[in-house]
Parts: sequence; structure tokens; C-alpha cells
Amino acid sequence: MVVVKLGGSLYQAAELRHWLAALKALSQQQNIIIVPGGGPFAEQVRKAQQIHGFNNIIAHHMAILAMAQFGILLSGLLPSCQPFSIPTQHPIPAPLSIWLPDKQLTEQPDLVQNWDITSDSLALWLAQKYQAKKLTLVKCNPPDHVTSIDKLNKIGILDNAFSAIASSHPIPIEIIAVNRYKQFTLDLPINPLYK
Repeated sequence: MVVVKLGGSLYQAAELRHWLAALKALSQQQNIIIVPGGGPFAEQVRKAQQIHGFNNIIAHHMAILAMAQFGILLSGLLPSCQPFSIPTQHPIPAPLSIWLPDKQLTEQPDLVQNWDITSDSLALWLAQKYQAKKLTLVKCNPPDHVTSIDKLNKIGILDNAFSAIASSHPIPIEIIAVNRYKQFTLDLPINPLYK
């Protein structure tokens, strides 16, 4: 199984449909779970918090639901995809699934409930739960030739929780640019991220 996180920045990217088509085709070879980013839905949460001043726990819950909103949008573009919400001990039955995180994610004791954790870390957490072969993070503008998790955190590409989660149960992780959907494979990454 491979977990692929489609960042919220893909919301308006022309390549989004190409990624969905590529993942659909590749799911005939191996199970794939799509993790959606929050995209413009998460940005609305940030704006709402600025306006209304609610705490980070509420904002985190709303951001999780923002991921689910983008996931529902993606499932509308890819009807063959099977949505699911909570990780279980059983394998995902569908070749291509999409994670729609919900309120139960806020009850996980190993996850912080603030802006230190974003959909990148949640995708990593999910990949660890399913003992995925690898996690691929698809981003619009990843830096070239930077494979250090700590360096990517310092320049704002990865969130503050990512390093600790990666250390807790290491799995192969890669970042790939949105325009490289033709180069994406289910193989282990050639240039994996490291601490």
C-alpha cells in the first residue's frame, strides 16, 4: 500500500486531474490511499480564527473537516475512489481509497491539536498506521535537492510536528512536484527524506 497526499495547493492546479487519473491507473497494481490537503477550506478556517478568536483546538478540528471537504471534492472527480474515515486494523478493501478525516481524529492522544500539525503530518500518521510502503507528498513548489526533513521544516515546506512523527515510526517518504505525475511510481523513493 502507498499513501499519496495531494496538497491543498493542487485545488486550482491543472495537474490535479492528471494526478487522479495516474493514481487510478496505478491502483490496479497496488492499493493507494489518497490524503487530501485542506486547500482553500483550511484557509477559511485561518481567517475565521482571526475574526472570531476561537482557540487552536477548535481551529484544528475545523481544519480536519477542511481536509474532508477537499476529499469529498476529489471523490466527486474520481467516483471509483472509496472514501473512508477512521483507520482500522484491517486493510483498506478498495484498490483506491480516499481518507476523509473526522472528529475522531481529535481524540488521538499521539496527535497535537493546533497549527503545528497539518495535513502533511496527518498523512504521515495515517501511512504509519497502515504500515504503508511509502508516503508521497505532492506539492506545487517543492525545493530542488532538499531531502532533509529538518531543513524542509525550517523553510516552511513541512509543519512543526512532522519530524517527531517521522522519528516515531520511520517509513520511506518522498516529495514530488505537482508537474511530475508522469514520473510517479509505486517503487520506493530514489531520494527519500531523512531527518
